[in-house]
Amino acid sequence: MSASTDDPHVFPSLNPTTSLPATWRQQAHDAAIATVRTLGTILLGSLLPAFIFGLWWLAADRHWIAEQILPSPAFVWESLNIVLDSGELQGHVLVSAKRVAWSLLIGGGAGLALGFGMGLSRRFKAYVFPTFDVLAQLPVLGWIPLLIIFVGIEEGLKVTAVSIAVTVPMALNTLSGIANIPKALLEVGRVYQFSAFQTLSRIVLPATVPSLFTGLRQGVMQAWLSVIFVELLSSSEGLGFFMAYSRSLSQIDMVIVAMLAIGVVGIAIELTLRLIESRLQGWRRSAF
Repeated sequence: MSASTDDPHVFPSLNPTTSLPATWRQQAHDAAIATVRTLGTILLGSLLPAFIFGLWWLAADRHWIAEQILPSPAFVWESLNIVLDSGELQGHVLVSAKRVAWSLLIGGGAGLALGFGMGLSRRFKAYVFPTFDVLAQLPVLGWIPLLIIFVGIEEGLKVTAVSIAVTVPMALNTLSGIANIPKALLEVGRVYQFSAFQTLSRIVLPATVPSLFTGLRQGVMQAWLSVIFVELLSSSEGLGFFMAYSRSLSQIDMVIVAMLAIGVVGIAIELTLRLIESRLQGWRRSAF
C-alpha cells in the first residue's frame, strides 16, 4: 500500500511557518512589538535633547549669547577631549564614586538595620520611629554646620553627610516593604512552622525586594546628588570641586563638561540597578 505525498499524517508540511509551535510565533510577535515600542520610546525621548542641542548650536553660531557665557558645542567637545586625554575628568569621577560607595555601604547598612528593626519589632519602632521621623525631615544642608563641628571639613564630612542622605530612603522603603507583606504569606510560614531564618529568607526578603530596590535607587541618586553638593561647598577634588573651580575661573566649557559627566554617571548607575533588579526578580518568584 502506497501513501500519497499529500497525506499530512505521513509527510508533514515543510513550511517553517506552520511547523513552528503557536507559542513560538506568539513570542516572536510580542518581541517584535516590544522592539518597535522601545525604538519609538527612544525616538520620542531624543526629540527634546535634539531640540535643546540645536538651539544651543544655533545660539552659539549666531552669537546671540557671548561665548564667555555660552561656549559653542564644538568648544565644549574640544574641552572634553582635553580633560579625558589628561585623565583629569576620570580622576574626579573616581573620587566622587569612592565617596558614594562608602556612603552607600555605611548609610545603606544603617538604613537596612533601622528599617528591618522598625518593621519586625513594634517595640523598637515605638522607641525609634518618632525621633527618626523628625530627623528625616532635615535636608543634608541642615546637617553640614553640626557635622563640621564634630568631624571637621575633611573627608569625614563628605562621607557622613552623604551617608545620612542614603539612610533615610533605605530605612523608610524597607519599613514600607515589611509593613505591606501580605498576612497570608506570614500565616503560611506559621503553618509550615518556619524558623525565624526561614521566615526572613523565604518570605520577608522576597516580599520586600521591590521596596528595597526602590530605596536603593533613591539612596544611590540621593548619594550622587549629595556628594556633588557637598563637594561644591568644601572639597579639593571630585566632580563638585571640578565644577566649582571651573566656575571660579570662568571656564564655562569645563562647567558644562562636569555637568555632562554627572548626568552620564547617573544614567549608568540607574541602568545598572535596573539590570540587577531584573536578574533578582527570578529569585524573588522562586523563593515563594
